[in-house]
Amino acid sequence: MAVELFNDGKHVVHAFYDLVDDSPQGAVQSNQFLVVDNGHGALIDPGGNMTYTGLLMDMQQYFSSKNLDYILASHPDPDIIASVNKWFIASHCKVMISSLWTRFVPHFTTGKDISDRIIGIPDQGAVIKLGNANILALPAHFMHAEGNFQFYDPVAKILFSGDLGASLLTHQQAVEPVTDFTSHVRHMEGFHKRYIVSRKICRFWANMVRQLDIEQIVPQHGSRFVGKRAVSDFIAWVEGIECGVDLMTAANYRVPT
Repeated sequence: MAVELFNDGKHVVHAFYDLVDDSPQGAVQSNQFLVVDNGHGALIDPGGNMTYTGLLMDMQQYFSSKNLDYILASHPDPDIIASVNKWFIASHCKVMISSLWTRFVPHFTTGKDISDRIIGIPDQGAVIKLGNANILALPAHFMHAEGNFQFYDPVAKILFSGDLGASLLTHQQAVEPVTDFTSHVRHMEGFHKRYIVSRKICRFWANMVRQLDIEQIVPQHGSRFVGKRAVSDFIAWVEGIECGVDLMTAANYRVPT
């Protein structure tokens, strides 16, 4: 079921929190996003095969799936773009992903030459035209992938932050925005300490996104941060966290016995 994050009649943003079987025997909970502007659409991190049908059905109320413009991929993990071959068949869309990962995308397809449908985003990012709007591909390298992007929608004032801000929750919990930031940290901390490479890049990221007018930060796993206070609290937390190689020592690199 779609959760409407923004709608002004011409520009619509839907989030999906329940398309993945996140039971103990299932997959990790993940979120997918549809952005529509004046009859043009983009899917952000559309996920694997289990998410395909739900996304396909939702977009039909705005445009035919064949008119999907883009899949915007933060990085190349299976929970991001494993369904890409189905979207190539169902639509004329192009995939935009870090230029580091363009030659990995065909591994999710049948092997047919689709190189003309894969667009590499340069390291410095890009401005992506969608209908009458622009979506910004923001550098988020090593958060957690080597080539990694977040996507900012200046109409909805939403930052789709990929794995940054991920919290390990069920979809029933994830659908609700964060209301108590301090209590929510425990759901994020372990993930960020392992998956985000260092505090150095966290500081670079914080300096960049503070230049934007953000009303919501929406991760690809778990709950979203809504409102200026929640957004500010999250950015400050990211800026100060020690993670990744900051925490590694020689004790992590021993021959097992």
